[in-house]
Amino acid sequence: MRKLLITGISGGQGRLLAKRLLGHWNIIGVDRIPWEGPPEGITVRTLDLRKRGFENIFRTERPDAVVHLAFIRHFRIDPRVRHEVNVEGTQRLLDNCARYGVKQVVVLSSSYVYGAEPDNPRYMREDHALNVSRTFPDLRDLAEVEGLVNTFLWRYPEISTSVLRPVNILGYYVHSAIGTYLKLDVVPTVAGFNPMMQFIHEEDVSEAIALALEHRLRGVYNVEGPGAVPLKTAIAAIGRRRISIPEPLAHIVISQLFRFKIYQFPPEAMTFIKYPCTVSGDAFRGATGFEPLFSLEDTFASVAR
Repeated sequence: MRKLLITGISGGQGRLLAKRLLGHWNIIGVDRIPWEGPPEGITVRTLDLRKRGFENIFRTERPDAVVHLAFIRHFRIDPRVRHEVNVEGTQRLLDNCARYGVKQVVVLSSSYVYGAEPDNPRYMREDHALNVSRTFPDLRDLAEVEGLVNTFLWRYPEISTSVLRPVNILGYYVHSAIGTYLKLDVVPTVAGFNPMMQFIHEEDVSEAIALALEHRLRGVYNVEGPGAVPLKTAIAAIGRRRISIPEPLAHIVISQLFRFKIYQFPPEAMTFIKYPCTVSGDAFRGATGFEPLFSLEDTFASVAR
């Protein structure tokens, strides 16, 4: 079997993906956090992408494909460290892929790169502008990562390189910021706003990555779930209570919740609970035949009480 290197393997999505692909690939994983007792057939190395030892993985293992999940996606860490891991770490990864003959690369980005704006079209396609740097500077590094990968994609046409932009991921194992928000005992919303939102189950994200590998995709693809619902509907479906707060007060409340580590998004992310950021997954569906296995009800149930 061919060798697959998964970065960020010890996180929830990394473990799910590794188990999904076990038996189809020889799997090597790297992560700064150890995975105690991985299943037989999965080799995990505890190391940092920024360290010199990371290149040794490529030199000794010679992976055929790489799935890049090793991103810091929370906002409490020093922005300089976040940039080093996300942007500089990705550049080092891509350099090693080119140097050591990797044939496929899949990078898991996010639909957040489009930004949430009042004039967003209902379902954005992959050629829509990436506006998140303007509306939410803390996610600028994710847009930078995509810039690096796009340059790599065209510089090395012989390497099947793809970027997947999934919508909001929910599930038992993946600890996303939106999941933490929706699991608050009382969920704050901004009065007068109820944007449409899309969600996808963590297992369906693993399936999407597996399909990207199977079809040797090149390019950028949105990955959508089974549908879109208003934010307030999602909160009710997960069994949470909601409090609607006037916008000026909402900024203060969310700032305090973030300060006391109750709310995982900084106040600048309020745009995502005010305005829509919904995408079309037609291109990915057409390229792979992907259809979500989990309904919205199943997805909400995975994080409900």
